[in-house]
Amino acid sequence: EKVLTCRHEGRTVSIPFDECAWCTQAAAPEFLSRSGLDCDERGFLRTNLKLQCLQNDIPQRVYAAGDCSTVDGHPRPKAGVFAVMAGMALYQNLVADLRGEEFVEHVPQTRLLALVGLGDGTCVASRGDLALEGEWLYRLKDWIDRKWMWQYTGGLPSLDEEEDVEDAIASRANALDVLRKTPMRCGGCGAKVGSNTLTRALSSLPDVPSSDRCVVEVGLDAPDDGAVVAYDDTRLVHTVDFFRSFIGDAYVFGQVAANHALSDCDAMGAKPASALALCVVPYGGERQTEDSLRQMMAGARKALDEAGCSLVGGHTCEGSELALGFAINGSIDEVLAKGNLQQGDALILTKPLGTGVVFAGDMRALADASDVAEALQGMCRSNAHAAATLRRFGCLACTDVTGFGLIGHLAELCRGSNGARVRIDLNDVPMLQGARRLASMGVVSSLHPENLRARRAVANHSEGIEAGAAYELLY
Repeated sequence: EKVLTCRHEGRTVSIPFDECAWCTQAAAPEFLSRSGLDCDERGFLRTNLKLQCLQNDIPQRVYAAGDCSTVDGHPRPKAGVFAVMAGMALYQNLVADLRGEEFVEHVPQTRLLALVGLGDGTCVASRGDLALEGEWLYRLKDWIDRKWMWQYTGGLPSLDEEEDVEDAIASRANALDVLRKTPMRCGGCGAKVGSNTLTRALSSLPDVPSSDRCVVEVGLDAPDDGAVVAYDDTRLVHTVDFFRSFIGDAYVFGQVAANHALSDCDAMGAKPASALALCVVPYGGERQTEDSLRQMMAGARKALDEAGCSLVGGHTCEGSELALGFAINGSIDEVLAKGNLQQGDALILTKPLGTGVVFAGDMRALADASDVAEALQGMCRSNAHAAATLRRFGCLACTDVTGFGLIGHLAELCRGSNGARVRIDLNDVPMLQGARRLASMGVVSSLHPENLRARRAVANHSEGIEAGAAYELLY
């Protein structure tokens, strides 16, 4: 038997129960009282009607709303509805402060409608002294909840390009107008620049001059997953990878970023030896910056240590969001290049496709937690064992399938193999289940439109379109 023991006014009361729902009021965190700003008797920040925090009763250019604060003369329960209504005034006054405009005053409403679902299809509603119960109230609550959540799912801005960016550029619109017409970037493909954009930019550069100190065996003239440079009798692979965070867990992101960089070495048939890190941490206090950096690099070290790759240095800087990259050096004997495809070769994928779609879906609150967990599990798994197995069985060609999609990377393999042709059976291509579902809903990464240009390399593209989501995931 479960028994709840309570102590009140010197008495001890024992109450048997089946299930316990422990409800408490909101409590103010200690840092509010340590901030130097005025707080009320319960420890919440005091604000005036303009939502400005007070210091010795003098308004400051610090603003607060919601559960952390109390409007002077208008105390209210800590309920979400008050925070939501204050949010509109908070936004207007922040803008007014920056622009030097007039402030608006916000007097919190005195009553609120509370709707509590009872778990049996009915609901209790209360407002002031009035209370009602019924199934129709549950339907009302469900409608309100779904409408609210829609704003963070279906109501979010589309990742698709709805307006013509080229027209905006051609009309010599200013930079802000062009950005407004540019689709939101999801970062789901490692936030890469598109293949065609990259190729055009690099082709405009002059040839790399030769050097007596080293011989460039694989470089910009025939781009691969990494560069191969010979120093006397030593051959080294140099590769670099960098992208911004797409998840909230800095430790896991560090693992993913390190594995992503190491994978280029694996694809070249090289053994990674050393790594230099480039870290970007969000602007913040010293303690927060240190914590983000420590967690991110701990995750990265886990992946690097398991690969036998030593982290030997790096560079850190502040930026708008968390980002991490690595320059990897490795030793190599035989290069697994983007070429050498032979008739009769089998194509082997070491991981399922679809991570870009999953995180594009996650950004729009359409991906399930299980979808994200499945994707991260694969992204944290090293390709080193798979690469060693391929080398042991005489693999002749290899590449790292990342931001440009399977079709884009496969097209590079074919071009490097004197125009070799390959056949893909969609039923044999491993794909994340969550990615299949999201693709069928029309979710694609922001790099997908440019990747789709590689369809010119597909002989039966029209048949692929009929296959639906599975074909979309190849891009």
